[in-house]
Amino acid sequence: MPLFIIEREYAERVDPYLGAFDEINEINADEGIRWLYSFLSLDRRKSYCLYEAPSAEMILSAAAAAGLPADRVTEVVGRILPSGALEPVV
Repeated sequence: MPLFIIEREYAERVDPYLGAFDEINEINADEGIRWLYSFLSLDRRKSYCLYEAPSAEMILSAAAAAGLPADRVTEVVGRILPSGALEPVV
């Protein structure tokens, strides 16, 4: 399944709490996508999330249903390792 990086910009500082994640994961499952993990910026106003999804449109739909921003959605083909090797997404 294709991988996507989602960049989210928040107007307020994000303070994640466990209760919110169940609802987000349910919405994602309904859309046929899977949230793998996220990085949160030091100021807690931006996150970078890695998702598996059939399409960017499905990610945008799930984000809208969850009330989350999805400012940039970028499909990725692999990751570059410190050795310089490209490891393709499988």
